[in-house]
Amino acid sequence: MSDERPAREAASAREPHLHRRMAESFGGDAPRYDRTRPPYPQALVDRILAFSPGRDVLDVGAGTGIEARQFEAAGCMVLAVEPDPRMAAFARRSGVQVEVATFEAWEPAGRDFDAVVAGTAWHWVDPVAGAAKAARVLRPGGLLAPFHHVFQAPTEVSQALAEAYRHVEPDSPINLTNQLTVSPLDAYQSLFVKIADGIRQAGRFSEPEQWRFDWERTYSQEEWLDQLPTLGTLTQLAPDKLAYVLRSVAAAIDAMGGTFTMAYTTIAVTASRSGPG
Repeated sequence: MSDERPAREAASAREPHLHRRMAESFGGDAPRYDRTRPPYPQALVDRILAFSPGRDVLDVGAGTGIEARQFEAAGCMVLAVEPDPRMAAFARRSGVQVEVATFEAWEPAGRDFDAVVAGTAWHWVDPVAGAAKAARVLRPGGLLAPFHHVFQAPTEVSQALAEAYRHVEPDSPINLTNQLTVSPLDAYQSLFVKIADGIRQAGRFSEPEQWRFDWERTYSQEEWLDQLPTLGTLTQLAPDKLAYVLRSVAAAIDAMGGTFTMAYTTIAVTASRSGPG
């Protein structure tokens, strides 16, 4: 379960975890989501494990299991929690152990873990209740580490998307044009602050830190048009409106020679569980 631009969704900027319709819209095409969404930097996985007392990992909002499989490949035992049965079913088919529930409602049944992670999903969790639940299931010294991809497409691609979206959804409170004036990383800082504040309010954690990982990926037109329908602003568009958006973005990428390089930053907000179990 995931979404880009969470801090900038006008309808859900203050309390995104309350907006379940968008939160659970990604399972409509789980195979596309899993095929096109990028994995997380290996350096992030390695650092989380270096700061965890062991390799029992709870993955919150695991979606199709992208990050769960990465932690399993690193030698971890992973249990995933995912509220969308369609996403959970896909993750199970890839070998991930998944329980269907929101994290707030999930029952740990006495189980505990060395790390609680969430890949571009913690904004769908109540920041205080989620941190409190993490404190409940983490062993002493265990690490809470929600992380998010932040990406910056070239201006030509972003502008084409913004104009096309405004054309098909003129009354939408989401204004993608406004986003062009603010760097994605700056826009996301309100989310990271909210995550850190939730951890502080929950107590039983060290002072939160931010870990940053910068990387790039080159997309062909076909690859980006395949991923674009998985973005939260587009998952609920009618097919004809989505087709218009895709044609507009395709034309922009054509004008750039058919490929472009996306700048990614992956940010983790981390804190260690303190005190006795």
